[in-house]
Amino acid sequence: MTIHPTPVLNFTTDDTRPHAVIIGAGVGGLAAAIRLSVRGYRVTIVDRLDAPGGRASVFRQDGFTFDAGPTILTAPFLFEELWTLCGKRMSDHVTLRELTPCYTIRFDDGDTFCCYGDAASMRAEVERFSPGDAPGYEAFLRESKACFHTGFERMVDRPFPSLASMAKALPNLVLRRAERSVHALVSKHIRNEKLRMALSFHPLFIGGNPMRTSSIMSLISYLEQAYGVHYAMGGTGALVRAMADLAEDQGVALRMNADVAEILVDEGRAAGVRLAGGERIAADIVVSNADAAWTYAKLLPASARGRWSERKLGRMAYSMSLFVWYFGTDRQYPEVGHHTVMMGPRYDGLLADIFERKVLADDFSLYLHRPSATDPSVAPEGCDAFYVLSPVPNLDGATDWHTASEPYRARIEAHLERTMLPGLGDALLTSRVMTPLDFQTRLLSHKGAAFGMEPRLTQLAWFRPHNASEAVDGLYLVGAGTHPGAGLPGVIASAKILDKVVPHAREIA
Repeated sequence: MTIHPTPVLNFTTDDTRPHAVIIGAGVGGLAAAIRLSVRGYRVTIVDRLDAPGGRASVFRQDGFTFDAGPTILTAPFLFEELWTLCGKRMSDHVTLRELTPCYTIRFDDGDTFCCYGDAASMRAEVERFSPGDAPGYEAFLRESKACFHTGFERMVDRPFPSLASMAKALPNLVLRRAERSVHALVSKHIRNEKLRMALSFHPLFIGGNPMRTSSIMSLISYLEQAYGVHYAMGGTGALVRAMADLAEDQGVALRMNADVAEILVDEGRAAGVRLAGGERIAADIVVSNADAAWTYAKLLPASARGRWSERKLGRMAYSMSLFVWYFGTDRQYPEVGHHTVMMGPRYDGLLADIFERKVLADDFSLYLHRPSATDPSVAPEGCDAFYVLSPVPNLDGATDWHTASEPYRARIEAHLERTMLPGLGDALLTSRVMTPLDFQTRLLSHKGAAFGMEPRLTQLAWFRPHNASEAVDGLYLVGAGTHPGAGLPGVIASAKILDKVVPHAREIA
């Protein structure tokens, strides 16, 4: 394959180190920049948005601060490692607070179940909620731990460049019955239907349907038990800002409002990027933190896509999207915890509507985030900051979000006022929404999918777009669309994989 672009212009610089250009200043891109800087590269990040963060960006409105995306932080050691690599301590720059309980699940009939980050409290809660399921819970937790050893410790930070590398992982996957769904694994051990819901919904955190996401992903239950659920004071945005500061301290250049139009390829090798305004930035390697489908379909010429043709990308199954309503109130709701998962009247039927039928159902399940329960700085004095998230079909569905957005928001408001936030309508001070259209247009996410490709067994590890592109030498991928997948731990781990697939700068100097 030979592609000859027009000449590439270099930055004027006296720095002769090999140059790495990273597309996207999301969490994965920032982590990649930090790691590459430690390994001797001169690094430039280019991002079309006006501030770092990507899906983890921040909205500020009427005195309130809203994390736009991820709010549940697990496996903090993956973040701490970035500061350690730079000879610093994360705790000097970011304050993490472990949450107890991690979150509360509220069922449609008003029953509640609390999830804890320590084994004793979790066992006690299972005993309280469904005493007959206590032995089954212990068996499930043992299986979750075994899945953690297989899927996290042995796979999460390792590349899968070939079928042979995938074959080496298969015996452990077979041993763990990875073909089963998370829900099927939980149901094997738990009889109470509501407890089954409470222990199986976690794949939704990474864009998966619990009814078909591989049981390997039950590792999330053990991950929460082993390392807890944390909150970064100031919000996830404060963690992103600290990562950006760390990157800049390492000499990384961040160029915001810089939209990449093309990855330049010369003789089958990534040679830099072309910005939408025409500027070309030369590079020895290119790392894309953009959506994987967007990277292959929109940033590379058809002759440089390898097996990731538009047809192949179109056949992949993509995650659901999200409807998110950010709002602030002029009063506080101290009885509402930091994280609440509000289950609707249906479970498997609603999941089928979202993932398979792709229709906007009349009912919904919700995740209610109240960061001001822990962090008063995100809201004016005497006020509360919230966001409420509803999983919805991606844009393969027929919903017209231009007309459906406000009626859907109003239905959610009415439900919250009726169940958890009395007087909400009169208490509202500020409001904004994000729909699947925003994921498509603002974040350039294929089909408006909030988490990229769905984490089915046949779309994990080797079956996903690889961390080192199979199609273009010197092109690498990080973020939710590559291995190991979505969620903050997965995205950070994808950057860690670069240490195994990108040569040290001295090797290409």
